[in-house]
Parts: sequence; C-alpha cells; structure tokens
Amino acid sequence: MKKTIAIIVAVLFVFALTSISIAAEKKAAPAPMEKKEAAPVKAEEKKAPEKVMSVTGDVVAVDAKAMTLTVKGKKGDVALSTNDKTTVKMGKEKKALADVKVGDKVKVKYTEVDGKNIAKSVAIKPAVTAVPAEKKAKEKKVAPEEKK
Repeated sequence: MKKTIAIIVAVLFVFALTSISIAAEKKAAPAPMEKKEAAPVKAEEKKAPEKVMSVTGDVVAVDAKAMTLTVKGKKGDVALSTNDKTTVKMGKEKKALADVKVGDKVKVKYTEVDGKNIAKSVAIKPAVTAVPAEKKAKEKKVAPEEKK
C-alpha cells in the first residue's frame, strides 16, 4: 500500500512540474507576439477615425471657395470641410457645394480626421417656403366648410 501511494504521489509530482513548465513557456512565448500584435493595433487606431457619423439639419453657413459648410443639428452647429471626394446630391442629381444655400435642409455623412470633420456626402433637401404653409391653411379652412 505504501508503494502504491508513493507511486501516485511521484506521478502527481511529475504532472505538477510538467504543467508548471508548460505554463511558464506559454507566458514567455506571447511576449514576442504582443510586439507583432502592436502593429495591427496601430492599424485599428488608424481605422477608428473612419467611423462615419451623420448630422441632419439646416445649413447656417457655406463657403464654396474654402470648401466648408456649417450645419445646425440637434446637438448644435457642426463645422464641416469638404474635399474632392465629397459627393453633393439633391435627390439623384449630382450638385456642387456652390449649389448648397443657407437655409437648405441637408443630411451630411462625415468622418473626423485629425480633429477636422470631413464630409463624405451631402444630401440636399431644398428649404421649405411659406407657400405650402398657406396652402395647408386654406385646405384646413375649406375642409370644415364642406362638413356643414
């Protein structure tokens, strides 16, 4: 019986030493891998600014020469810069930044690069005039009279 217990203890001791040495090797091996993984982390950091954000609101300022645009959104004014890759559309029709007017409703998709908001696309919806409001008022007046 003592021999059996001694053999079992010896085998357990060998397994314990083996598992400790394997664990030590695994901890030592990832250190060089972390340096290799540092490069993909930098690539991910570069990709992080490519997060596309959007703002919808009224145009408060446009400067076609400086290629800038300011939109008043729900969270405040957003200053945007445009570049050659920025697309400006009204419906399906392509337009230029010069076609954007103060008061137009726009939806702008943009990214932040080096602290600047760079517009990717600008979708223009023309400013609503007072004429449709007057038509709605007339329709509301006519509708109650027809009910009588």
